[in-house]
Amino acid sequence: MTATLLRTAADLHARARTGRRAVVMTMGALHEGHATLIRTARKIAGPEGEVVVTVFVNPLQFGEGEDLDRYPRTLDADVELAGKSGADVVFAPSVDEVYPGGEPQVRISAGPMGERLEGAARPGHFDGMLTVVAKLLHLTRPDVALYGQKDAQQLALIRRMVRDLNFGVEIVGVPTVREEDGLALSSRNRYLSPAERRTALALSQALFAGSDRHAAQEALRARAREVPASRARAEALSAIGESRAAADAHAVATTAGGPAAVRAAARQVLDEAARLDPPLQLDYLALVDPSDFTEIGDDFTGEAVLAVAARVGATRLIDNIPLTFGTFGDAS
Repeated sequence: MTATLLRTAADLHARARTGRRAVVMTMGALHEGHATLIRTARKIAGPEGEVVVTVFVNPLQFGEGEDLDRYPRTLDADVELAGKSGADVVFAPSVDEVYPGGEPQVRISAGPMGERLEGAARPGHFDGMLTVVAKLLHLTRPDVALYGQKDAQQLALIRRMVRDLNFGVEIVGVPTVREEDGLALSSRNRYLSPAERRTALALSQALFAGSDRHAAQEALRARAREVPASRARAEALSAIGESRAAADAHAVATTAGGPAAVRAAARQVLDEAARLDPPLQLDYLALVDPSDFTEIGDDFTGEAVLAVAARVGATRLIDNIPLTFGTFGDAS
């Protein structure tokens, strides 16, 4: 299908609406990750609904020295990809359309969550992001808005803003799309040279290493739960060929695990990448509670996010994966 390109909110509001409107917000330079968001939006909106893709490079999200002028602008290709993926409309407003009086004097504050991780590395970024998301929600008037989980902190803040400020819109997070080698899809990947791309793979490899360590620990704990704590019972199990279960129970009891082990496994990969040519320059590795993006403790149970940000050459990349702690309960 062919997407209609609109430049003003008035033109968008003039369209007849018969079903749900689903909006996908982008800064352009669309790739398969965006296409996945659009296809998901199409399913949610249904045949009677409407899918709107916004393309707007928001100047408020770029700090001093960041790549606003360098950010790729490929509108013709974006309209084509959006249409093929199921979008009805591409809404690509000018800066004057979004900020008619110049930069807004009143803005959304991201609060303490917006000062952590990405917020600490890019001061003011999340205030600018939330301000433009709020404006685009008002300009597009959707029933549902979709965002990628690759930008986990952004998604968490948008959900918090919608809840705290009573926006009448449903927020849907869509899982990260990866290339075959594991690198998370990003518009900034095009900046990487072949050598830089090889180094950049350490981001996803570190996350997978942490995830693998986590999965092994959870399986070990599940196995250990089947072994009573008494030494006599463990010895009896060993005598009838259950020595591995007894050994697993001992390992759980005597080996540091949980979040600390997950961080250590990921950190090892990143430390090795720092010695590559070109090197990976780590901004942060964090294992956080997605409700507020504070670091979790070793006794944490529930949903968590393992997140990483780093520079390779002049390009800054981020990635994350979700983890769940305490799936099998304590081993004691």
